[in-house]
Amino acid sequence: MHGHEIRTRLRTALAETTRRLGEAGVPSPSVDARALIAHAAGTEQPLVMLDELPQGFTQRLEQLTVRRERREPLQLILGRAPFRRLMLDVEPGVFIPRPETELALDLLREHTTGPLTEVVDLCAGSGALGAAVLDEIPGARVLAVEIDPAAAALTRRNLDRAGPGRGRVLEADLCAEVPELAAAAPVDAVLSNPPYIPPEAVPRDAEVREHDPHRALFGGGPDGLEVPRAVLDWARRLLRPGGVLVMEHADVQGAAAREAAAVNGGFDQLSTLPDLTGRDRFLVARRAPGEAPSGSERLSR
Repeated sequence: MHGHEIRTRLRTALAETTRRLGEAGVPSPSVDARALIAHAAGTEQPLVMLDELPQGFTQRLEQLTVRRERREPLQLILGRAPFRRLMLDVEPGVFIPRPETELALDLLREHTTGPLTEVVDLCAGSGALGAAVLDEIPGARVLAVEIDPAAAALTRRNLDRAGPGRGRVLEADLCAEVPELAAAAPVDAVLSNPPYIPPEAVPRDAEVREHDPHRALFGGGPDGLEVPRAVLDWARRLLRPGGVLVMEHADVQGAAAREAAAVNGGFDQLSTLPDLTGRDRFLVARRAPGEAPSGSERLSR
């Protein structure tokens, strides 16, 4: 098959796939179509560079397109998701990392004074935040905590690839006592993208509603902040004086998250910072100087 013929086939495939995805309500049909075509062709390079198409390309593209038409997330179809400088493994049943969460790393660096050697990632999911720390902060070690066994296994894989030997994973429920986590104190930073959706809120996108695990979405309690409050408790116990917590929350939870941190009592600087679209998205809290974290006090409920 000549180059001209291949380009014609690709142009046709791109137009047809984009049309079908658009009709299925996919938000970015052209971008997704290109990704599916590259995946079907088994290439990482731009489509214009392709000089041959593998056997079975058309059937493979059809299978992939049908999955995306059903609003299966693109990341699950490809088996990976971009996050900062990394390409992370993702798999069904584990929360897919989001672009807005990437800002947590910048906020951490902006607000940290002193070393960033010991970092804890609470409610790790696929391990996106912890893996980015290992990738971007060469001296750091990461302890990632995740309640779900499948997610914990995925986190382990992503941490091992980002910083071999510098990350470890603890499978645990933050709403319970976890002696091994308590023993990690003192640490320099705590990062967390916990489940925080209130019980009555229904995610808008079919990709989220039908494919992200509910345990990773809904934060518990009437306001969705039960798990985030547990994150605050652990941050108070784990952080060294001056250490920083960066925790993601829903755009309507800025004031409630600050109040929960104030009630907790372990922090002396609290701020709500926006994501790249200008919506309230992150609580940044500094551990108050004073009593060092003991790791042995009871988790206040």
